[in-house]
Amino acid sequence: MKIKALGHVVLRVTNCERAEQFYNGVLGLPICAHYDQDGMKMTFFTLGNHHDFAVSEVSGEGSRSESIPGLEHVAFNIGTNLDDLREAKRKLEGAGIAVNPVDHEVTKSLYFKDPDGNGVELYVDASDIWRREPQRVAQVRPLEL
Repeated sequence: MKIKALGHVVLRVTNCERAEQFYNGVLGLPICAHYDQDGMKMTFFTLGNHHDFAVSEVSGEGSRSESIPGLEHVAFNIGTNLDDLREAKRKLEGAGIAVNPVDHEVTKSLYFKDPDGNGVELYVDASDIWRREPQRVAQVRPLEL
């Protein structure tokens, strides 16, 4: 397994619309997609890739890290085929790290936590459909590896 590039960063925010006004309206990051399903609300921004930055709305209440603002995860590109992802899965599981495989259509991903509980995603690019239909970056399905 070899990390090829920083892929994107996702932040947890308490208000997606307010975050959009800041990151798009003030900083000028172009919005490429929205996701609003099953209680998850996200906005995706692009700087020329399928997405380079995203925000995910959380309640901001409670003590669980998943519900307070901060880093959701950092994503690293590790290749362009499922064999690269399978190799990473074997290596992570061999190190005792539990992974959650996810199919985002545009990418195929493994999600897990670092030793301090920070979210990490390793992914491979799977489709360039985002070039014609940017909204397609907002897909979430289980992935069988």
